[in-house]
Amino acid sequence: MRDINPVTYIMASQRNGTIYTGVTSNLVQRIGQHREGVIAGFTQDYGVKLLVWYEQHATMENAIAREKQIKAWKRDWKLALIEVDNPEWRDLAEDLGFEALVR
Repeated sequence: MRDINPVTYIMASQRNGTIYTGVTSNLVQRIGQHREGVIAGFTQDYGVKLLVWYEQHATMENAIAREKQIKAWKRDWKLALIEVDNPEWRDLAEDLGFEALVR
């Protein structure tokens, strides 16, 4: 049985740039996919590679419900959520062992 660590997260292209809200059971793997651009689509098209916010959950159902809640929010609310814990828009992936991105 594989470990599941449900997480809701927000990635950004830059401070106040394009943002993407997602959910995953493996945050480290998912960050790598975003950074490498291996999944075609929105995040690849807009260069969304910075992890700026994340929240762990007890169950995948809770993580998905939170993702849907945040996706329904106005952009200003999402930006405020990020800035409560990450006012400098640091790439939180660095705290998880990733190299700093060249900006």
